[in-house]
Amino acid sequence: MASRSTLIALLVVVSCAAAASATDFTVGDSQGWTIGPDYSTWASGKNFAVGDKLVFNFATGAHDVVEVSKSGYDSCSISNAMNTITNGPATVTLSNDGTHYYICGIPGHCGQGMKLAVDVGSGSGAPSSPTGAPAPGSSPGTPSTPGSPSSPSTPTSASARLAAAPALAVAAGVLVKLALF
Repeated sequence: MASRSTLIALLVVVSCAAAASATDFTVGDSQGWTIGPDYSTWASGKNFAVGDKLVFNFATGAHDVVEVSKSGYDSCSISNAMNTITNGPATVTLSNDGTHYYICGIPGHCGQGMKLAVDVGSGSGAPSSPTGAPAPGSSPGTPSTPGSPSSPSTPTSASARLAAAPALAVAAGVLVKLALF
């Protein structure tokens, strides 16, 4: 029978594989979080899933990232902000399903297009109406400590990540039971 240390090592490897399935998305790709890019177009066709991270690349003082409700997004209002990150670059972890809304709170920037809506868990970027507004619904993301910017990555489809999750969970459960005996 395998030793406990070997089984624990395997459990660590399985856990790391599960964590590695999250994707980092650099908002605006090489242009970053600034005035100019069309963030609706950027988000369309991307598959956002719980655990993925949005990396907002901007210089501290030039921009910020404000998480708002749909009404705040539509009106470019930060009066009922759920979270504000002023230090760039900023990383936000998408912690639950639903549509997440982000704007730049610097006066005039949101009105010039610095706003992003991402639909988490549906397997596609936020659908747009003819006005470019995303589908209704709102859920907050969880910010993490700003770190170094990530390079854009090729997203893994949400369905592929979800399909692998049960197998990883079963493998982890078996390894835990073996380690305990």
